[in-house]
Amino acid sequence: MEHLTTLGLRLALLALLGLIASGCAQRPVVPEPGAALPQGHYDSRPQPQQRRQLVAHAERMLGTPYRYGGASPRQGFDCSGLVYFSHRQLGIEVPRTTRGQRRHSRAVSLQALRPGDLVFFDLTDAKTRHVGIYIGGGRFIHAPSSGKRVSVASLDNPYWRRYLAGAGSFL
Repeated sequence: MEHLTTLGLRLALLALLGLIASGCAQRPVVPEPGAALPQGHYDSRPQPQQRRQLVAHAERMLGTPYRYGGASPRQGFDCSGLVYFSHRQLGIEVPRTTRGQRRHSRAVSLQALRPGDLVFFDLTDAKTRHVGIYIGGGRFIHAPSSGKRVSVASLDNPYWRRYLAGAGSFL
């Protein structure tokens, strides 16, 4: 069943990329039935090549297993490791930890998110932090937690919306 969910997400991503490539100005459809896109979380302006490349590197990691401390496809990824690896593919050095990534990135307004920006979450306690790479349409790629795989999630999901703490960028 998990394979079918991953396959469905990949197909949804391919459909989204097809809409973008065709110049369609309509908002992409989030694959979750009935889910509405959050207000202000979609920027239809053309994205610079570097942003598209960063998202493409992260998308290629979809399905890679989560591994605490992991920062490569061979090891697996934790959330900050995915961000670290994806940026390194473009020759951009970023801190290895979520805390460092948040501290050293340029702040971005949540209403002005663009693909390639980072979204930061403060989870249930002050020490738990999470980061993902925004891909547009109110969605982000992340390495969620132990036993799971790199996947796409929606900022409109009540869980992620509750803990969304800010955004930043190294682009």
